[in-house]
Amino acid sequence: MEKLIGRFAPSPSGRMHLGNVYAALLSYLCAKSRQGLWLLRIEDLDPLRCPRSYADLIKEDLRWLGLTWDNEEVVYQSERGAIYKKYAELLRQKDLTYPCFCSRAELHAAEAPHASDGRPVYAGTCRNLTQAEVTDKLLLRAPALRVKVPWEERTYQDDFYGTYKFNLGRDWGDFLIQRSDGVWAYQLAVTVDDALMGVNQVVRGRDLLTSSPVQMYLQQQLGFPTPRYLHVPLLLAPGGARLAKRDQAADLGYLRRLWPFPEQLLGRLGCLMGQLPHPEPVSLAELTAGFDLSLLPKEDLTVGPELVTAEP
Repeated sequence: MEKLIGRFAPSPSGRMHLGNVYAALLSYLCAKSRQGLWLLRIEDLDPLRCPRSYADLIKEDLRWLGLTWDNEEVVYQSERGAIYKKYAELLRQKDLTYPCFCSRAELHAAEAPHASDGRPVYAGTCRNLTQAEVTDKLLLRAPALRVKVPWEERTYQDDFYGTYKFNLGRDWGDFLIQRSDGVWAYQLAVTVDDALMGVNQVVRGRDLLTSSPVQMYLQQQLGFPTPRYLHVPLLLAPGGARLAKRDQAADLGYLRRLWPFPEQLLGRLGCLMGQLPHPEPVSLAELTAGFDLSLLPKEDLTVGPELVTAEP
């Protein structure tokens, strides 16, 4: 039987908050409760937004929680540009890429997209430019790089939410794999890295449910296997907003002062996940041994104000 290999792949644009810890813990439990491996990858594609100091804090906070990773060397996407270039060239050789001179949303292409972000579907504006038109536009600005997608109905089976139907042409349009400033985009990088790291189970928030078809399409074109996808409910602040760094959700600095022992935080998260009847301290080993995915609530989880209200 194939050994299960999961991963946690945070973007170090700030210190981890409660939602990040929840995602990390769930991916860890899904792997370790089945005697699998758990790998760490730092998705620092945008060097301006993702300083190494934040990546170091993520690693330190994971160690404090006891979430130790199994890869000897942490993978940093900022160091893998030559690898992404190689696979982008393979897509070009299959006539699947084209230069795009449109500016809308380019600056955010390296971020993981969210289902609620109002992302526009690309209209294919640059898909059929002639070589002469491309040459003229190159005099004005550097292009981004897009991948052509088909217009066809497909389905895939998510291990938590079940059957998901999609049409890449309708729901995504041709998507970016490289920004105009040369930064590689999320969809290509995550697809390549999951394959090369041997990841066969991807556990992440349901806000990335719509990204799976894009990554599956790239896997098909590049000859990669498709991992099992398991999308899980999100943690929400008391007002119903999704926890995010930009919303000043409490980070691990605050939470570690509030609860100086990791078992205290693990117990509260374990209770939110339906694994414990009460938010009592629990060791990571105990939580792992008793982990039952079927107990995880299907709906998004609202946390108490004490978990998200940072100190003034």
